[in-house]
Amino acid sequence: MSGLHARSPLAASLVLLAACTSVGPDYKRPEAAVPAAFENSGPWQVAAPGDLIARGEWWALFNDPVLDELQRSSKQRNPTLAAYAARVDQARAAAGIADSFRYPEVGIGAQVGRYRASEDRPDQPSKKPSNTEYTTGVYRVPVVVSYEVDVWGRVRRLNEAAVARADASAAEYQTVALTLESEIASTYFRLRQTDEERRILAQNIELQRRARDLVARRKAGGLASELDLARADTELALTEASVEEAKRRREDLRLALAFLVGRMPESFVVEEGAFRADPPAIPVDLPATLMERRPDIAEAEKRLVATNAEIGVAKAAYFPAIRLTGAIGFESSELSELLDSSSMIWSLGASLFQPVFNGGRTGFQVDRAKATYDENVAIYQGRLLRAFREVESALSALRTLDAQANLQASARQDAARAVKLAETRYRAGLVMVIEVIDAQRTALRAEREALGVKGAQLASTVSLVKALGGGWEGRRTVQAAVADPR
Repeated sequence: MSGLHARSPLAASLVLLAACTSVGPDYKRPEAAVPAAFENSGPWQVAAPGDLIARGEWWALFNDPVLDELQRSSKQRNPTLAAYAARVDQARAAAGIADSFRYPEVGIGAQVGRYRASEDRPDQPSKKPSNTEYTTGVYRVPVVVSYEVDVWGRVRRLNEAAVARADASAAEYQTVALTLESEIASTYFRLRQTDEERRILAQNIELQRRARDLVARRKAGGLASELDLARADTELALTEASVEEAKRRREDLRLALAFLVGRMPESFVVEEGAFRADPPAIPVDLPATLMERRPDIAEAEKRLVATNAEIGVAKAAYFPAIRLTGAIGFESSELSELLDSSSMIWSLGASLFQPVFNGGRTGFQVDRAKATYDENVAIYQGRLLRAFREVESALSALRTLDAQANLQASARQDAARAVKLAETRYRAGLVMVIEVIDAQRTALRAEREALGVKGAQLASTVSLVKALGGGWEGRRTVQAAVADPR
């Protein structure tokens, strides 16, 4: 055992050195030109990274129980979301594998055998003993230990990269979840908008039928022509056709929702309901740190961390790999003597491998790792630009749509008043039926366009929430959110 003690200082020195050295660059966030304030909103500030903040149930701001249930159901049933949750589990397992290389590998084995040597073996050709002297056994029970001394930090860089990729996978899950949530909300609001459009059309059909009956009575009294009645019938038929087209669009939206929620279309029903036309106010100033709140930006940065660490892994190949091995156990030719002190065996050794020539392979691997890092820097910066563009676009749309909604409301009121005036003047015989039809058509168009603006406001509100990174209440870690996606 003296040899073991003699080598202990060297082993301890190597382990200490391994704890202090890591080749390759340490990660530093790339500089980015971040504006001090949104062009269409108040100021915001940059804070420390917080990419593990989970997105809350932001859709609850719309105060719609049906939407709440759709969102909850999608977390349990959507297959795309389940696939990305499985990818997170894979990435975590890969991080665990990488972490395991920081520790010694210990194994235990057992060997049992019996063999017989030839009686005519050349070392003793003249000796003719009994057969039992040519038969012997072997029993071996060793414990083997192997450990790579991480002098240059190769294993630590591998672990650093694996952990960063696991975090990136968790952030990617959040991106997919947020995209799914926004698609469900947008599709649901379009379905409710279609319900409201059908209600408006039904009301107009009732008005047009009354107007058509009035024309028919006037025709019977000789006060209106066949042309007047044909025009009234045509306008009524066109509006009824619009109802059928709205039914088709609603069915398409129902099927789209069924897919997003992960339900079979045959068993999926969304009853007709009221259209909540007033979108909630989104506190733009509260998120305050867009770089923290956007999961796609967090994912891009974590992949930067991983590729930066992989440069160190590639550079470590320039240096020698050192491995310590040892074994201790028992070996005997007789099973009854296997655990005797005289049967003890042990070994201790070290190996070093230094690459001398490999055709420049190591240099190319370092170049590839650096190029991969540069690629991910560009991806990270591109996502930053896209994030700010999406926020500004949503804020600008909401501001413009607010002004448009006010004008559209006035137009709707004016059109409704014009319909009443035209009908009154037609009864009095002062105008032709075409003026009533034109007034009704204009009123219907104003109603539908006003509804379209309200729908666009809801869609832009959802886009703003998505651009800001989702909800900001009930925060929890990404790991917890992915571990329990239901």
